Amino acid sequence: MKKSWIIIGIIVVVLIIAYSSIKGTYNNMVTLDEGVTGQWAQVENVYQRRADLIPNLVATVKGYATHEKETLESVIEARSKATSVTIDPSNLNAASIQQFQAAQDGLSSALSKLMVVVERYPDLKANQNFLELQTQLERTENRIAVERRNFNTGAQNYNTYIRTFPKNIYASMFGFEKKAYFKSQEGAETAPKVEF
Repeated sequence: MKKSWIIIGIIVVVLIIAYSSIKGTYNNMVTLDEGVTGQWAQVENVYQRRADLIPNLVATVKGYATHEKETLESVIEARSKATSVTIDPSNLNAASIQQFQAAQDGLSSALSKLMVVVERYPDLKANQNFLELQTQLERTENRIAVERRNFNTGAQNYNTYIRTFPKNIYASMFGFEKKAYFKSQEGAETAPKVEF
């Protein structure tokens, strides 16, 4: 009789330890997953801020550069494409992030072309509204870089946590999958040639 109580006691202790381990690990995975999702919302937030600045920027440039219709239309079209691509935060895989990034890269390219056009208009470059919008856009681009870095850090912490033993077993049991990272554009590792 005494042996059976000892065996029952050992089984209860093992079950309590196993439950605590699984519960703690699961809750940490949920916390880290929610952190990545929240950081993704911040990434989308700063991209939306950039998209919101563009109509004002285009309107200001349009007043000075009326014959640059093609460039202005390409910026508007790129903005439309960029804002139409949305990602479900629960499905942050490499393909969805790449699709999102491709749309944002198209907008960045169109904005670069717009800034080249602006160089031809000294009055526009001196316009206070334009200067303020340009400053806000530059700050927003910096925020985008910061939020993308923060997202990658959150995704790295989450990925590291779910891939370590024995957490990887729990992660596969509960369906926690690795999150994708933002990556630099192809060819970004090569410095551009500057010629005078």
